[in-house]
Amino acid sequence: MQCDVLLQNARVVDPRNGVDGQFDLAISDEVVCGVERKLEPQDASEVYDVSGMVVMPGVIDLHVHTSRRHKGYNAHRMMARAGVVTALDLGGPLDEFLEFCRNNPAGLNMAALQAVRPGHTTRDEDPGPSEIADVLQESVERGALGLKILGGHYPLTPEATRRIMEVCNEHRKHVAFHSGTTRTPGNVDGLLESIDLAEGLRLHLPHINSYCRGAVRGATQEISEALEALQGRENLFTEAYLAIINGTSGRCTDGLPESLATRRCLEEGGYEATQEGLRRAIIDGYARVGKESSGENINVTGEEALEEWKYRDTVVSVNFPVNPAEGRLLCAVARDDTGDFIVDAISTDGGGHPRNVAVECGLALVRTQGLTMNEFVQKTSWMPAEIIGLPGKGHLAPGADGDVTVVDPERCRPVMSFNRGRLIMHRGAVVGNETTVITTEHGRKAIQDMGLRAYTADTQDGIFYADDPRAALK
Repeated sequence: MQCDVLLQNARVVDPRNGVDGQFDLAISDEVVCGVERKLEPQDASEVYDVSGMVVMPGVIDLHVHTSRRHKGYNAHRMMARAGVVTALDLGGPLDEFLEFCRNNPAGLNMAALQAVRPGHTTRDEDPGPSEIADVLQESVERGALGLKILGGHYPLTPEATRRIMEVCNEHRKHVAFHSGTTRTPGNVDGLLESIDLAEGLRLHLPHINSYCRGAVRGATQEISEALEALQGRENLFTEAYLAIINGTSGRCTDGLPESLATRRCLEEGGYEATQEGLRRAIIDGYARVGKESSGENINVTGEEALEEWKYRDTVVSVNFPVNPAEGRLLCAVARDDTGDFIVDAISTDGGGHPRNVAVECGLALVRTQGLTMNEFVQKTSWMPAEIIGLPGKGHLAPGADGDVTVVDPERCRPVMSFNRGRLIMHRGAVVGNETTVITTEHGRKAIQDMGLRAYTADTQDGIFYADDPRAALK
């Protein structure tokens, strides 16, 4: 078989197509052209012996951030090093997302939702249907897949929150909601409110674990309540991450952190929810500040962190070690009464945040038998592809996009990755040099006019708007 790339002697895992065994995998003209027991290396342009490794569909991270506040100019390389091939930026801003796609490429496929934030993309916290429709149309025409409600950070009224879901559903565009409104904060009660607000509508609910930190009723009780409330909610599509640290904003205005999530984290740590409280939390090491180092973002503490926060005039990302183990682990492994996972996908909420650990921590769960390898691939590739609406990704059948991540199951590390047959990462070295923006047909021209490669997607091609979402996976 003539091909461009041949991966030999791997365990190939593709749960969508029931493949799990020792195979060679070939890619030609950007798509998978064969998964067979033995393929001849003389027929391939590039040959890689990946004995002892697992070859899986390219990792798809359903929740990342690449804005300037998150030092997004490093985010693409950080994700590529972590084995990611495709990622969804939840909140933009769209201008910054596109800027870094064009100027800081690492070979990834990138999609984005535009943030709905009062005083920025809407006039206030209670936008009406026509204003929301205008924001959605403008965002989609510029390349976004839909909208993200930043409730936990910059809340809207419950009524406006519901209206955004309704408008996005009417136009069949992706919509995600960081739980929290002007009535209820972004904790477990905010999550329960979100479930009620979304009744009868399709909605992406991100980072389920982050609502269950024990601030209201104790972490164990909160995660139990959350998982019980999510069972049977086929209109909801969910993800959670495995890092102990969260990610939020260190920006302060008039003596207060702008983000309500930052204020809640300070209070949970015993600090005042003020700029002075954040300063003290940074000095004590409870608040970690994102800082650039050798082409990637790291977290620093103490005096070094304080100097960075002050030097950047507080406009930095901050992280707090606030995610309890029970929430992180149960969101990854918990099942409903039918045996299906309650939380659909493993994400990172990473990108520019230095916590791109879906592969590292997910494979650790495989090693400890919390997940099978098939289940790990399902939650980090197949389900995310279905949720976004990417029928060519998330699997390795002939004709599928040649998106591949190769992982070392013993060391719990990504080894290499390919985007449609192009090598983008090899043993930690990022070699990709182009970004492909996943957009709708309405945004294709805007993306191409920027000199970026466009990949057209339609959320109706996946399970997000399917009549019977879970049956579509059987």
